[in-house]
Formats: sequence, structure tokens, C-alpha cells
Amino acid sequence: MIYLQLFYEFFKTGLFAVGGGLATLPFLYDMSDSTGWFTHEQLADMIAISESTPGAIGINMATYTGYLTAGYLGGLVATIGLVTPSIIIILIIARVLTKFRENQIVEATFYGLRPASTALIAAAGFSVVWLDLFDFSHLVNTNDWLGFVNLKALALAIILFFLMRLKLFKHLHPIYFIAFSAIVGIIFQFAQ
Repeated sequence: MIYLQLFYEFFKTGLFAVGGGLATLPFLYDMSDSTGWFTHEQLADMIAISESTPGAIGINMATYTGYLTAGYLGGLVATIGLVTPSIIIILIIARVLTKFRENQIVEATFYGLRPASTALIAAAGFSVVWLDLFDFSHLVNTNDWLGFVNLKALALAIILFFLMRLKLFKHLHPIYFIAFSAIVGIIFQFAQ
């Protein structure tokens, strides 16, 4: 039963998450709330792992979530559930697009999907920043405004933001920044 539910949830996500891997994040937050398979904090970890590993972020997220929920088979089922709508849609579009290639309605539909994709990706990015930089549970439990902000994460984000804009580092591949962030995260974890 869990495998069918995994397939269904990720099929829905794959069907409506237009715009790539980060566009799946709002659906994953909703999945977290509705199924209880993982917490928002675990989702932040999944995002970090999915962005650090090779491959598409959405696929990595589905595989990791499925594995976390139901083991290896769960990872496979969730991944298949996520990609199935894309495969079906691509096959349908490939078949009919040649007929309607210059149709204004088709062209306008694709043009209208651009801002929707941008909004989904922006909402996902905002959610990740909000989750990583602010801790509402700390604020509710202690009423300490300074502890509400994750100062280490904020400092790292600011440092990376400025480093990426320096001419000295602009030519570097993003993997160096990811590796640097991972090393700093490990140091922060062991320093606690």
C-alpha cells in the first residue's frame, strides 16, 4: 500500500511541478504535512543532498524521499512516479505538436507557463532560505529574537554571496562553492 501511495503522490508532483526540480518543493512541503513521511527539517537535508549529488534535483528528491519512506523499492517507485507524467506528456506533445506548431493558443500556453515556472522556483527558493535561516520553534519556546536567526547559516550565505561576485572567484565552477559550504557545515556541526 505504501508503494502505491508513494507512486500516486509523486505522480501528482510530476504532473503539476512545471519548471524543474526546485518547482517540486512546494509539493514536497505539502506531502510532508499531509503524509508525515518526513519533517520540514528532513526536507532541508534532502534538498542539500539532492543539490550536492549528480543528476536532476527533482529525481534525487523523489529517490531520497522514497528511500527514506520505504527503502530501496520505495526510492524506485517514487522516482518512477515522478517521471511517468513527463514521459506521457512528452509522448503526447511530440505526437501533436507537429500539427499545432504554429497555433497561437499553443504558443500562448507555453508563454504563460514561463511565469508560473518562475513563481514555483522562486517560492521554493524562498522556502529553503526561510527554513535554513530562521527557527520559529526557538522563538516560540524562548522568546529570544537573537536565537531566532541562524547566525552561522546567515554568515555563510553572506560570505558565499560576496565571494561569488568577486572577480577572483567568478570563474570557479559552482562545485567549489558547494564543497566549501559542505566543509563549513561539517565544521559547524562538530563545533557544537
